[in-house]
Amino acid sequence: MQDWRGAGVVVTGAARGIGAAIAERLQAEGARLVVADVLAEPLQQVADRLGAHPVAGDAASPEGVRALVDAATDHLGEIDVWVGNAGIARGEGLAGSSEQDWADSWQVNVMAHVRAAELLVPRWLERGSGRFVVTASAAGLLTILGQPTYAVTKHGAEAFAEWLAATYGHRGIAVHAICPQGVLTDMYPGPGDGELADVIGHDGALQPADVAEALVRTVAAEEFLVLPHPEVKDYFAFRGAQTDKWLRGMQRLQQRVDQTTHKLVE
Repeated sequence: MQDWRGAGVVVTGAARGIGAAIAERLQAEGARLVVADVLAEPLQQVADRLGAHPVAGDAASPEGVRALVDAATDHLGEIDVWVGNAGIARGEGLAGSSEQDWADSWQVNVMAHVRAAELLVPRWLERGSGRFVVTASAAGLLTILGQPTYAVTKHGAEAFAEWLAATYGHRGIAVHAICPQGVLTDMYPGPGDGELADVIGHDGALQPADVAEALVRTVAAEEFLVLPHPEVKDYFAFRGAQTDKWLRGMQRLQQRVDQTTHKLVE
């Protein structure tokens, strides 16, 4: 079980939303924090509020990840827990997703985790412990309509977390994948109102603090999947057991979205 008191923790994507909420929750548990984000001003505000050490910069590029790990190590002494929360959503559909949208999504949503693990896992193996948290999405277990870049790269993030857990779990490295549905953040302000919102549904959109609480609870239980929306577990099981039926259901939902969108623009 993780004792957060005095633990050296890095949270990326911490300037707002889920990352800021996780940082706040872990600070309340007694963790020593380094918070990181490309958004320097709101990051500084979070750091000031929590008494955390801010590192502004790109937490996805090889150089950016290394700089963050080095800065966090200098400040904390040792990094005990890495929460890779930075993520982006780019493009819409096939025609509306550019090569750059795909490239950026791959770098931030997948390779940022790979690069952090490449630097941290060897250290953790030497000492026999470490904890790596990936913010994926329910889209990484299921899928999402509209954004292929997001669906594909969040699958990749969850798959990488699974691989880490399978490969290094027996050597003292704990891994968790956070897989929420809708969370009310700048990335997902909610479906809004009107006919299209009725089709898509609100899916019980949560506050970022709910995700942070689910993380603490899941870490205490030493479970892999962090599911702020418990129903995702049932959806995931149904998808695996009856894949074709599940896909037909998604196709019907997409058809309803298409029909409603067509009506709205007429």
